[in-house]
Amino acid sequence: MNRTKGFLVLESGETFSGLWQQGGREQSGTGQSDGLAWDRAGEVVFNTSHSGYEEMATDPSYLNQIIVLTAPQQGNYGENDEFWESERIWIDGFVCVEMQNSWRDQRWLEKLGRHKVPVLTEVDTRKLVFRLRDQGTPWGALVRAETAEEALAKSKDLIAAKKKLDKDWVHFASVKEERTLKGDNPRGPKIAVLDFGCKMNSLRELKSRCSEIRVFPSRTDAKKIRAYNPDGILLTNGPGDPGDVQVAPETLKDLIGWKFIFGICMGHQVLGRALGGETYKLKFGHRGSNHPIKDSLLNKIYMSSQNHGYAVKLDTLPKTVQVTHVNLNDNTVAGIYDPGRKAMSVQFHPESHPGPHEAAELFDFFIRQTQ
Repeated sequence: MNRTKGFLVLESGETFSGLWQQGGREQSGTGQSDGLAWDRAGEVVFNTSHSGYEEMATDPSYLNQIIVLTAPQQGNYGENDEFWESERIWIDGFVCVEMQNSWRDQRWLEKLGRHKVPVLTEVDTRKLVFRLRDQGTPWGALVRAETAEEALAKSKDLIAAKKKLDKDWVHFASVKEERTLKGDNPRGPKIAVLDFGCKMNSLRELKSRCSEIRVFPSRTDAKKIRAYNPDGILLTNGPGDPGDVQVAPETLKDLIGWKFIFGICMGHQVLGRALGGETYKLKFGHRGSNHPIKDSLLNKIYMSSQNHGYAVKLDTLPKTVQVTHVNLNDNTVAGIYDPGRKAMSVQFHPESHPGPHEAAELFDFFIRQTQ
């Protein structure tokens, strides 16, 4: 079989070679137009989880990103649509050491191929992750090419074009129309969800506890949410820079103190800004299912699932805001609580998937505040 070369090219000009795969098989490179259709650019990030490749790929927080997996074997437990966290695959590329295809008749590689997501295998991911960890998150491109020089030439225009896209990635990932979901608990609260790029498991956690859920687009104004008159408001996860999110910060400033608000990940960052704090870009972000959290709200320490590139700046928070969660890896702010203004948020994913489940109790805490 003709083993086609591919490259991950960083904006700095650094190149990492591997085996170019698409459509569930190694490609022979017949036809330039076909190759160009598969080349992709995006932010290059890494995730340290040992499982959960389907949940990661379908997490809207990975919009415009090429994901590098530190666990060497991927695809080794097959694929199942029940694991999806949204209705589509969001990543712009999948990079790993080895892709397995041996579970019954289902193939993760083939599914990525059907969604035209390029895959680069046999990459020195250890060297690549050291680079990302030590020098920060860069833009990059996945391209099919025979030489590093050819890959560099292809990547420049791809990266430049991708960086020109609308910076409000949340708006792109969010629903465009309101939708209402019936909850499983007739006695539970009615919750408004401001969607920044929601994972399905957040809705599943709410559904099991609530009587009704209404999901609103990210640029919904406060008047519409007030008209719905929910018992509480959830701010979801989502992609990109919280500083580029439009409309939502002003919406939240109007709603803070009215009904109890619970923010997750991007929701945490946008809420932090609405409360008067600032956010900043982390050197290489937190992405994995093994991040230790000290939780003074539930009074315990546990592992968490995380996927974000920004954080709330501690010394910018108003005095009324309590820091209730701390990331024990780097002591960054991982959760805040302002009881007087009826607001709390966490930087990680209490809905898990992939990852541990200990933080799911935070949904129970939220529901209690709405009753």
